[in-house]
Amino acid sequence: MTDEEALTPEQEQRIREAFRGVPFARFLGIALGEMKRGAATLHLEIRDELRRNNGFTHGGVVASLADTAAAFAILTLLEPSETTTTIDLTIHYLRPVVKGRATAEARVVRAGRRVLVISVYILDDAQVLSATALTSFIKLA
Repeated sequence: MTDEEALTPEQEQRIREAFRGVPFARFLGIALGEMKRGAATLHLEIRDELRRNNGFTHGGVVASLADTAAAFAILTLLEPSETTTTIDLTIHYLRPVVKGRATAEARVVRAGRRVLVISVYILDDAQVLSATALTSFIKLA
């Protein structure tokens, strides 16, 4: 999926409404950023509750940010009646996220009839690559 096109206002409104309906994303403090067809950018302000010892952001938080970004990149391609769920997530932690804002940039690599593959980059506050993820989702309806 290399042709990233702008969403219609109706599509963007539907996705923003869907995002407001994800309690776990709200709990973590994830914010929805830019969206294009097949791509989504999400942000997370790092705070003390999201850290493990040594002051690093917990790996589960980074993985959750990646998974959520992937889900919303997919949502830009789905019909309103379609839904998906994660079937795998491989993440490579390259450097710790310590402070500021983490950004997840997700892009659908392949959208098959049933399975979608998404690549996610996690950037730290200085826009340095902190983690990469490759994840797959399956269409349920």
